Amino acid sequence: MLGIPDPGVWLAYMLCLASALACVIYSWRNWNRGDEIVRDDDVRWAKEEDQFEDKL
Repeated sequence: MLGIPDPGVWLAYMLCLASALACVIYSWRNWNRGDEIVRDDDVRWAKEEDQFEDKL
């Protein structure tokens, strides 16, 4: 098929294309997802970082 005599090479090309397509679909579905829940530990850490940077 397409001048490639070895089925292993053909399979490798097809799997590379399939994985690239899967990456595009995954990124398209998750493009603007980022609304993660903010935990109290995150808020406390951010305040400590701000205080540390103000001292510098």
